[in-house]
Amino acid sequence: MLKIGYTEFGDKPVFLAPMEDITDPSFRYMCKKFGADLMFTEFIASDGLIRDARKSLKKLDLFDYERPIGIQIYGHIPEAMEKAAEMINEANPDILDINYGCPVKKIATRGAGSGMMRNLPLMKEITDRVIKASKIPVTAKTRLGWDSESRNVLEVAKLLQDCGIQALTIHGRTRAQMYKGEADWTLIGEIKNNPDIKIPIIGNGDITNGPIAHENFDKYGVDAIMIGRAAIGKPWIFKEIKHYLATGVELAPPGVIQRVDYAREHLHKSIEFKEDKRGIYEMRRHFALYFKSIPNFKETRLKLLTAQTVEEIEIILDYIESEFGNVELVQQN
Repeated sequence: MLKIGYTEFGDKPVFLAPMEDITDPSFRYMCKKFGADLMFTEFIASDGLIRDARKSLKKLDLFDYERPIGIQIYGHIPEAMEKAAEMINEANPDILDINYGCPVKKIATRGAGSGMMRNLPLMKEITDRVIKASKIPVTAKTRLGWDSESRNVLEVAKLLQDCGIQALTIHGRTRAQMYKGEADWTLIGEIKNNPDIKIPIIGNGDITNGPIAHENFDKYGVDAIMIGRAAIGKPWIFKEIKHYLATGVELAPPGVIQRVDYAREHLHKSIEFKEDKRGIYEMRRHFALYFKSIPNFKETRLKLLTAQTVEEIEIILDYIESEFGNVELVQQN
């Protein structure tokens, strides 16, 4: 049984990763609907938060039905990270996570995110200050290392454990890999089974279905798994994985009519939390993947991704339901 702070999770919990411009309230609503055990907001820049940047402050909006919920912050300035942690106390999430894993150039090359893996003294200072400032359990997320020549995640895990973090998520790629190639879970497993590592280890990377989740739990012994990109346009992945972990049987994927219902629900939640134009615009990446498995869909997809109003989208969704409702979907992970 995994426990982080005062929050207990069931056997083999499945978490939603923090993703910029993805894990907003409407997407989290859908993932919670399908059983995500822990979710995170979009990650937040500490310097933006302490400058009262409107977009950053908005990311602190949490809802009781989302709990347990975590907020993740990143940055390379200790004072800013400390002050951001103090501000996050007021939002009262269940977990405060430090991002030491983001590979995006504008973040990592400044020394934040995965860039921190090249400056362990600064990582220690920031972690110490965040933990001291936080009334909330602090966790961290990182990668295997900066590149194949510096896979120093074990050293990082020991450092962070000594600082007092209460769990560590490891993405099975280096910063240099970005999201290319296969995630390497071997090193994740070695860290989890290292006798010097006492904190929970959460594995992340390339978990796209129930059988893979089951194999990674059993083979590497991680305390939880975290789903990122595989949940975009497929929030029901949490239900599929948890069903397989419980029964050993794969659920049939939702058909077109079900996907239309889910897309419509997601759209209306997006509009509820944001103004119409922004809510529609930010749904487009999800729409593209909700219906990715439908064959001969290119023309309809283009219409869906260029529609300007909710009314237009509703008409297109009705058309998808009637025209493709009985179509056999192309099998995908």
